[in-house]
Amino acid sequence: MCDNIIGVLYTAKNRILWRNAIMKKILALLLVLALSLTLVACGSGKKDAASTGSYKVAMVTDYGDITDQSFNQTTYEACKAFAGANGVEFNYFKPAGDNTADRVAMIEKAVDEGYNVIVMPGYAFGGAIVEAAPEFPDVKFIALDVGKGDLLEAGVAKAGESYDYNPDNWDLEKYVDMSNVYCAIYQEELCGYMAGYAAVKLGYKSLGFLGGMAVPAVVRYGFGYVQGVDAAAVESGKDVNVKYVYGGQFQGDADITSVMDTWYKAGTEIVFACGGGIYTSAAEAAVKVDGKIIGVDTDQKPVIDKKYGDGITVTSAMKGLYPATYDTLKDVVINGNWDKYAGQIATLGIISDEPSENYVQLPDSTQFNDDFTADDYKALVAKLNSGEIKVDNDTTKEFQGEKTKVDYQGQIKG
Repeated sequence: MCDNIIGVLYTAKNRILWRNAIMKKILALLLVLALSLTLVACGSGKKDAASTGSYKVAMVTDYGDITDQSFNQTTYEACKAFAGANGVEFNYFKPAGDNTADRVAMIEKAVDEGYNVIVMPGYAFGGAIVEAAPEFPDVKFIALDVGKGDLLEAGVAKAGESYDYNPDNWDLEKYVDMSNVYCAIYQEELCGYMAGYAAVKLGYKSLGFLGGMAVPAVVRYGFGYVQGVDAAAVESGKDVNVKYVYGGQFQGDADITSVMDTWYKAGTEIVFACGGGIYTSAAEAAVKVDGKIIGVDTDQKPVIDKKYGDGITVTSAMKGLYPATYDTLKDVVINGNWDKYAGQIATLGIISDEPSENYVQLPDSTQFNDDFTADDYKALVAKLNSGEIKVDNDTTKEFQGEKTKVDYQGQIKG
C-alpha cells in the first residue's frame, strides 16, 4: 500500500518536473523567436534590401568613356555615388566598338558576372535594348536618352520592315519588349532655349552653335537654342546672327578648331559647344580672341575655365543626368518600386517654377548681369513651366526667326 502511494507520488512529481522542463523550453524558444523578430524589425529598413546583395548595378558606356566630362562621366558618377552610399556592388563596362553588337556583348558580360540592374546612357542603346532585354527578363534595364524612335528603328528593322522615322505611326509594343525596360528622355530643346535666350539677353549678338553629331538630343538642343536666341532678340529689338555646324564627332580636333578660328576671328562672340569633348575646339579658338563658350549636359564651367581661363564659360545648357540616375536607382533598388518604371518612357523637363527642381536648367554659375539677372532667369522658367512660353520640339521643321539669321554650314567631319 505504502509502496503504491510512494509510486504514485513519484510519478506525479516526475510529471510536474517534465511539464516544468517543457515550459522552460517553450519559453526559451519564444524568447529566441521574439529576439529574432526584434532584430529583423530593427534591420528591415528599405536600405537593407540592397545590402543583402540582391542587386548589383552595372553601367555600360556609350560613345565616350567615364572621363568624357559629359554624359558618360555624369551617369557614372551618379551610379558610383548611389552604390557607395547604399552598399550596392557597382561596376562599369566599356564596349570595344561603337556598334550594337559590342554593346550587347558588354551587357552579356555584366549579366554573366551577376549584375541585374544595368544603366545605359545614350540613344545608341536602342538596338542593344531590342536585342538584350528579352534575353534577360530578370534584369532591369534603365536607359537614359533613349526614346521611342530609337527603339523602333531597331525593332522594326529586326522584324524585317522599313521604318519611316515617324514614331507616331508605329505600335511600340509590337516591335519592342519593354517589360523589363525603363527609358527616360530629356527636353533638351528647353535648356537649349534657355541658353540661347540668356546669351542674347546678356548682350551677345553674334553667336554660334557647334554640335557634335547630329543625333536626336544634339538636334533638339540646337533647335531650342535658335528659338531662345530669336525670342530674346525680339524682346531686345536687335538683329542677331547664328553660325550653325556639326562637327561630325564628339571630340575636338585640328579641323574643327580651324573652323572655330574662322568664326571667332570673323566676329563670333560666343559658341554653344554641344557634344561631349567637342568644346575643346571651340575653347582653343575662343581664348585667342577673348571669345566665350556655352557648355552642355552638365555645368562645364569648372572644367573649361580651369583649362582655358576664368570667365570663358558664360553658362551651360544642363539636363539632370545625375539626379535622374541617382533617384531612379534609389527608387528601384532601395524602395522596391520597379513596377512603376517598367515599360515606361518618361519625358523629363520643367516641372516647377523653381529652377533647381527641374530636369533641364542653367547653372548657378551663369554670368548673370543687370540685363539678365538670376530673377529674370527664374521668371523665364516660370513662363516655360506655365506654358506661357512654348518651345517647339518638332525638329523636322525649318526654323523661321523674326530677328535671327541662321547660317547653316552642314557638317565638318564625315
